[in-house]
Amino acid sequence: MLGVRRGDMGTYFKRSQFKPLVSSFREDPVGTAGTVAKVDSLIGVELGTSMKLSILKLDGSHFDVVVLTNSRVRDLKQAVVKYVDHLEQSELGHKRISWQHVWGHFCLCHGTEKLVDDDARLAGFGIRNNDQLRFEHHVSLRDEGQYLRAKKRRFFHGLIKTDRKTPASTASFS
Repeated sequence: MLGVRRGDMGTYFKRSQFKPLVSSFREDPVGTAGTVAKVDSLIGVELGTSMKLSILKLDGSHFDVVVLTNSRVRDLKQAVVKYVDHLEQSELGHKRISWQHVWGHFCLCHGTEKLVDDDARLAGFGIRNNDQLRFEHHVSLRDEGQYLRAKKRRFFHGLIKTDRKTPASTASFS
């Protein structure tokens, strides 16, 4: 919306869409922590191209992420990682979370559905704007007993001694 004069905003927004947008800025003011991406995501939520989802953590606290309405589970996971990493850097210091470990032991859930397929669309699970998702323990295949044991690898498997007799050891000396 660069190059738009102050009086031209009516061509981009209906008046009914502009009032909730202003009220959302009052609730969540864009101050020093605000970025262009945050403002863009809030506008997307108001226009209906994005949806705001609340993520409930295991400790009972929650946070909000914004994803596009046609996003996949992979995009939602990336939004969660981005939010938590930003929170870590700004408030908690330089702790590092192993996301491979997190997604291996926990998953996001909506209702009774576990969001484990990264390629599935969020709309396929019935996820809409302002829905709440939660983290739950994820039972991996290893815990269900279906995990096959890894093949034991032997480094020197070709160097096992055999009882072959060499010609020198068979010669008899008298």
